[in-house]
Amino acid sequence: MTQANKGDRVKINFTGRLEDGTVFDSTVSDSPADEEGPLELVIGDEEFFIPVEAALIGMAPGEKKTVNVPSDDAFGDYDGEYVFTIDRSQLPDDLQPETGMELELTDENDQSLVVTVTEVTDKTITFDANHPLAGEDLIFDIELLEIV
Repeated sequence: MTQANKGDRVKINFTGRLEDGTVFDSTVSDSPADEEGPLELVIGDEEFFIPVEAALIGMAPGEKKTVNVPSDDAFGDYDGEYVFTIDRSQLPDDLQPETGMELELTDENDQSLVVTVTEVTDKTITFDANHPLAGEDLIFDIELLEIV
């Protein structure tokens, strides 16, 4: 039976979940975090999480595995320095931020930064620029569908 090797283009289904079982991403159609069908990638091109790509090596179509991806290999540790507060006056008047809202901020050098609003007061807004999954260990249930 053919097995996947580094450099092979493959199609996989996956469900990504946290240690508490919360599903954050999936290519499986009945999942609440449904992607757009199977993921196609080249093993070793680091298009996806490196431990998942490494686990695909040696798998045959139809085979399934569970892969643990520590936070260091995912989105890194949560960094409190990425949390900052600004005066409301620094945002456009027509913007009414709410806790949980994701925004893209641009600095004076046209560098953009995606942030999540974590606190809103009459005078200030607090943002968190950490990835929402920073500090989380991830678990992927993968199935190799085919070697393309």
